[in-house]
Amino acid sequence: MIKTRYLLLVCFMFCSQFLMAQHENVPAWGGGADQVDLSWGFSFSYVASDFKITKKPNWRSPFFDKGTGTYITDSVNSISSKSTPGFAIGFIARYTLTEHFEVRSTPSLVFADRNLTYTYANPDQNQVKQIQTTSFEIPLSFKLKSDRLGDFRAYILGGVKYTQAIGSKKSEANLDPLDKAVKNVCGFSSYEAGIGCDIYFEYFKLSPQIKISNSFGNLLVAEDHPFAAPISKLSLHTVMFSLFFE
Repeated sequence: MIKTRYLLLVCFMFCSQFLMAQHENVPAWGGGADQVDLSWGFSFSYVASDFKITKKPNWRSPFFDKGTGTYITDSVNSISSKSTPGFAIGFIARYTLTEHFEVRSTPSLVFADRNLTYTYANPDQNQVKQIQTTSFEIPLSFKLKSDRLGDFRAYILGGVKYTQAIGSKKSEANLDPLDKAVKNVCGFSSYEAGIGCDIYFEYFKLSPQIKISNSFGNLLVAEDHPFAAPISKLSLHTVMFSLFFE
């Protein structure tokens, strides 16, 4: 009788441990984000962007100012754009088409500056022109997801986005040519592609993602001053690391 009681106790303890282990291995619910066709969320992003520069054939030539009738710069040695950091906040609207395929939009408010660096034969004339930009982006992406493995799922995505600059433009009518800024068009489109993963927790789903985008067309507003005149075309290249919460 005593042996039977000990045997029952051992069996009970074994079953309890087995059930607890089974419970721990049950995939997290993820807040139910995948249980509905339409879901919402929000995002925080780190943004790094730079310009791809196409120069005119005579881009090295000193700039001749018609107003003064003189050359106001020396010959140009280089024009470059260094990647600069920024950040974005936004929200997510996603719609499930199939178990492994969904369409999503992630409108975001982006705060990111871009730089153009000019070096001249006379180093005293070297300048960095900063293009301050606050913009609103509306992407439309298609997301292809893998099978879920426990609390993890990988994905790739691609799509297009439209970017609209916001904020007032300062008048430069009375500025000296050497004080003028390089301007970009207010609205433009880009193509984008990225990879990421969905990590499921009990009450929400976290999706780290890295994405690159390149603009269509020419972003440069053509003007006759020392910093816009040598450039034929500007294209924007952006890398964005995001955390999505659904």
